[in-house]
Amino acid sequence: MAHMADVDIDTGQRDNILNLIKHTPATLKHDKKHNSGVYIQPIPINPLTKNSSLTYKDADERGYFKLDILNVNIYTEIKDSTHYEKLMSTTPPWEKLQEKDFVEQLVQINNQYDLLNLMKPDSIPRMAMFIAVMRPGKSYLRGRSWDEVSKTVWKKEPKAVYSYKKSHAIAYATLIALHMNIINE
Repeated sequence: MAHMADVDIDTGQRDNILNLIKHTPATLKHDKKHNSGVYIQPIPINPLTKNSSLTYKDADERGYFKLDILNVNIYTEIKDSTHYEKLMSTTPPWEKLQEKDFVEQLVQINNQYDLLNLMKPDSIPRMAMFIAVMRPGKSYLRGRSWDEVSKTVWKKEPKAVYSYKKSHAIAYATLIALHMNIINE
């Protein structure tokens, strides 16, 4: 029974979290270590690599739960909770997405200037749709109106093509808005 569920945790300093918890690195194919995935429950371990002896897909099918702990260095630029709240309550300078120098500094979308210039996202929901449209599974929506995009962007494609889940796209859109405000300070 496949679960295909995991939790992504974004942090400014991944190693600080991993030093606090007992964990086993997840494994991709051929004993290659997964970039961000770890298990915090007992799982079979390869004695040579110290990683899971199961690939993350096999582990998922057997009911193991993977955490993806991701380094997002932007968070290291936040001074404290008051600074974070200020950044999150400030409307991002959406118009700056038309400036190539500004876009090149942004996480996740820094090489998407031409598509940004075409679609012009101006809110977190539209940025989330933009992020989804960047992926091959929804590339047919590039350059369409926001009304057209919103009708189908979150519908699951019949084939297994690379696309974003709505929840992930909204999380990344929020991160981009945060980063826009940090750069604009």
